[in-house]
Amino acid sequence: MQYIDNIIFLILLVAGFGLFGKSLLKIYRNIRLGHEINRSDRKSERWSTMARVAMGQSKMVKRPIAGILHVFVYVGFIIINIELVEIVVDGIFGTHRFLASVFGESFYSFFTATLEILALLVVIGVVVFFIRRNFYGVKRLTMKELFGWPKHDANWILVIEFALMMAFFKMNAADWVLQQRGLLHELGSFPISSTILGPIFSNFSDGFLFFTEKGAWWFHFVGILFFMNYLYYSKHLHIILAFPSTWYANLDKKGKFNNLDSVTKEIKLMMDPNADPYAAPAEGEAEAAPSKFGAEDIFDLNQVQLLNAYSCTECGRCTSVCPANVTGKKLSPRLILMKTRDRLEEVGRNIDKNGKFVDDGKKLLNDYITKEELWACTTCNACTEACPVLLDPLSIIFEMRRFLVMEQSAAPQELNLMMTNVENNAAPWQYNQADRLNWATEN
Repeated sequence: MQYIDNIIFLILLVAGFGLFGKSLLKIYRNIRLGHEINRSDRKSERWSTMARVAMGQSKMVKRPIAGILHVFVYVGFIIINIELVEIVVDGIFGTHRFLASVFGESFYSFFTATLEILALLVVIGVVVFFIRRNFYGVKRLTMKELFGWPKHDANWILVIEFALMMAFFKMNAADWVLQQRGLLHELGSFPISSTILGPIFSNFSDGFLFFTEKGAWWFHFVGILFFMNYLYYSKHLHIILAFPSTWYANLDKKGKFNNLDSVTKEIKLMMDPNADPYAAPAEGEAEAAPSKFGAEDIFDLNQVQLLNAYSCTECGRCTSVCPANVTGKKLSPRLILMKTRDRLEEVGRNIDKNGKFVDDGKKLLNDYITKEELWACTTCNACTEACPVLLDPLSIIFEMRRFLVMEQSAAPQELNLMMTNVENNAAPWQYNQADRLNWATEN
């Protein structure tokens, strides 16, 4: 019976990481529903971009207050959870503060003191974020699209992080008092918990302190496992997916759109006087041709675009700089990614239920994203420039508009007129081609 705690710990550890792994595999499967895209070029630039943007938070600090607080929370929370290594070893083998034997007592004191300071910064950050999100009235955080689950999710994450840091401080404070009483070997330095909670805990009995220390330790461990598995349901997946998203980001110049290989081949065929338009396609070409032009559903998007949908932080920086949204139009780049993710999750549940995707009569276009939203976009790239993790909602908008134009001939009348003029007059304006150079002869 003396090993019952270790056995329970090991079962929780395996179950927690097992469920987390299962969730990651489901996300990976859903992302692979999109078609492949080659983003393996310029590897050194991609590694540099990921290090600078995802790890270094370079784009977050462009808005200094929110950016610096986010750095506190991000860096603090990640580094503090290095302690998870110590918790795992202590939980499996029944040791106490295992890392002290690895680091040495002097460095371990520096390590624990650093963790305490970082934990305090995390607490300050999440409290400010909670107030800012719920009471300060930042427009991009109070828009209608965040009503319901998105707002609750953001608040729950802040509450969970606050609770985990409080458990961390309680564990350390109880440990510190027991060390002062000579009941535990003196290991570590706890400047925050000993100062704030130490005087309070000094009034309690030894038995209560042992119970508090062990209870806070278990709460911290189970809380980390819960937080880890909650990520699948949360926008905070970006904690993990921001890294691949920035690595696979589009490194081309903003506003440069891709050409369809099938269209390029068709144009070359039309311009080649020696080509036989009736010749059978070469082996493999027919199979490689896309089933449709542009995107009607998530299956028509590429895998990086679907990864972007899962990686969206819902911060709204893209929407706050979108000229269409600012002028009252329905378009919100943030909502484009959120709706893409919602459709992707719906398709995933369909596959889970049926073993494969069974047509549900729905599409990303019209059922989730409306034509009004798509045509409100000015393709100015403000959204892609503003995104702190280099997501590209514009590429999804562009692919869906491409489908409307090339598959359904459903462009607005103004665009149809312009395209007709280009076809007939080689210019977007409606005049005779013979008059094109009149401007050059004018004095």
